[in-house]
Amino acid sequence: MSENNSKRYAIIVAGGSGKRFGSELPKQFLPLEGKAVLMHTIEKFGQAGATIVVVLPAEHQEMWVAMCKETNFPVTHTIATGGKTRFESVKNGIAAIEDLTAGDLVAVHDGVRPLVSLELINRCFDSAEQCGSAIPVVNPIDSIRQVNNDGSSKQLLRSSLRAVQTPQTFRAELLKGAYDVVESPLFTDDASVAEAAGHQVTLVEGEVTNIKITTPIDMIIAKELIKNTPHNQTT
Repeated sequence: MSENNSKRYAIIVAGGSGKRFGSELPKQFLPLEGKAVLMHTIEKFGQAGATIVVVLPAEHQEMWVAMCKETNFPVTHTIATGGKTRFESVKNGIAAIEDLTAGDLVAVHDGVRPLVSLELINRCFDSAEQCGSAIPVVNPIDSIRQVNNDGSSKQLLRSSLRAVQTPQTFRAELLKGAYDVVESPLFTDDASVAEAAGHQVTLVEGEVTNIKITTPIDMIIAKELIKNTPHNQTT
């Protein structure tokens, strides 16, 4: 952790419905090695010393509070209500941080990326402190093709591409100002919102194990990683 006095905040967006996963239970609440996926995620940011805001749909909040009480979940966090889109949810998460001041650092993370390491979180906070932002990325493994409207396609140079992850981390004044706009269809993540506001984002090295749980196969992989990769285990 940095030695300065910047406060660390984490907005954890957990708005999944579970439909793509094929589950009636939202995927962020599914059990993963003894606890809900979202609990693993929150614990990592607790270890990083962040004040945590969890953004949940209104209809999921009662369920989440009950799960936390039932399991005596120890990590303190605030609950904010999600919006219709990710943009609205992040904006609501920012608004829920009442004492946010310039110089503070805010990480925005997917609730269903429970394998993020403490090292990556710290790397993103440190980079955001120095450069204003930190966007974790990894090299794509597969070859990539761009499909045109007429059905034709062309190969893209894989070495020039990066797959984007979270936590996407920013100085508070940068993130807050960037989100003080009307939502655009071009906003796919926090980096795109920051760029639209005129900020150049800084890329940092991500982790191939920092997967987003979207399908049942992802859950199988996550279970094996937690069991067999000490780097991702809670310490």
